Amino acid sequence: MTRRILSIDGGGVRGVIPAAALAAMERAMEGRVRDHFDFVAGTSTGALVAAAVAAGIPAEQIVAMYLRRAPALFSKVPIISTLRRVITGRMYDVHRLHAFIREELAAEGAADWRLNDVPLDIMITAKGLDNGHQWFFVKDRPANAASTGGLGLAECLAASAAAPTFFGPWTISGFERKGPMVDGGTGVAGNPVYQACVEAFGYTDRYQPADTIIVSLGTGQFLGRRRPTWIYSWLGWLLSELLRSPGEQQTELVDRHFAEATFYRIDVRLEREFSLDNARELAPLREIGERLAARIDWPAILSGGDAEWLVTRHRRQPQSYAEAV
Repeated sequence: MTRRILSIDGGGVRGVIPAAALAAMERAMEGRVRDHFDFVAGTSTGALVAAAVAAGIPAEQIVAMYLRRAPALFSKVPIISTLRRVITGRMYDVHRLHAFIREELAAEGAADWRLNDVPLDIMITAKGLDNGHQWFFVKDRPANAASTGGLGLAECLAASAAAPTFFGPWTISGFERKGPMVDGGTGVAGNPVYQACVEAFGYTDRYQPADTIIVSLGTGQFLGRRRPTWIYSWLGWLLSELLRSPGEQQTELVDRHFAEATFYRIDVRLEREFSLDNARELAPLREIGERLAARIDWPAILSGGDAEWLVTRHRRQPQSYAEAV
């Protein structure tokens, strides 16, 4: 029996790009996105999309969620917000983020779900603030530590999306002794596809690489940053690479370690940089997502017959990924 894994990167408001791609899937296929996948994984904004998929929220509503929620969540007064960031280390209210998450999940009766209640296999990533430990929140299974399945879905999402300098850390109820958590993308899991595969193939008996289709959705890559010439530009370059390089590594690791799987990496090169919290950019980002979506043959992807986005040992990065959309 063929199984399918869906993994979605972090990227702030750029999450509207994979959301638009998934909306195109629902237009091309019967049912909702969750009807076509067995396992969903996500980091930060990608975790929000993955959980919405698992809850059965239609993908068009996920797109609308970004358009409706982001302006309220990321509202700021430039000078005051900058001072708040310098003094407190954050600009936005993580409690408002958690409240928004619960409100969106409530529409499908999922606001109080524990991870063990989710109808699909799921992975949400976060990072411990005190010790830097990378966390992978999954359902309890006989083969894993069985320590996170009882955690609240909405709380795990708040922790995963608590990006440093944007939001304060989040401490998950029932997990207080592990301390506050921040965005999983601050570690190695900005793209969580490899960790999802490790969980699926190593800690369950439901998935075998040869019988699994993996779809990894990115949130756009900007590679046009100028070469650094002084300290500030070097800091910007280093931060960008610290976030980008682990994501590329995860694609490489899946290709190397699970070569028998049918693996698709779908992403787009951006022509300019988009701030993670700039809700005013949602319209052009949605357009980018819709142009990307128009190029995806979802029936072929889900059947394992697509060649354009396929990752292989001889062609690490699909040609289409290198093009601006």
